[in-house]
Amino acid sequence: GRGGWTWYTGSAGWMYQAGLEWILGLRRRGNRLYLKPCIPEEWPEYTVHYQYGQTSYEIKVENPNRKQTGGTVLELDGTRLEKVEDGIPLINDGLPHRVRLIL
Repeated sequence: GRGGWTWYTGSAGWMYQAGLEWILGLRRRGNRLYLKPCIPEEWPEYTVHYQYGQTSYEIKVENPNRKQTGGTVLELDGTRLEKVEDGIPLINDGLPHRVRLIL
């Protein structure tokens, strides 16, 4: 690339991180993934495919009540987790996992 265009690469990285963490709400802290979306109420749902080592997580966020934020139900592989705010444990077991968050 040209020396005068180098800032574009950094901007793209920051935009990606802002979208993933602050709009879609995926925030990794250590070996846990927290889901705190802040989305337009018009979005009925979205899905994110998240890779952790050799393990893939399919994360589906459903928005039946047209909320902008605040999860009410969090499930990992069909099992309801006790507290949404505790996030999900990330395990590098090489198996596919499904996560469901209902706003």
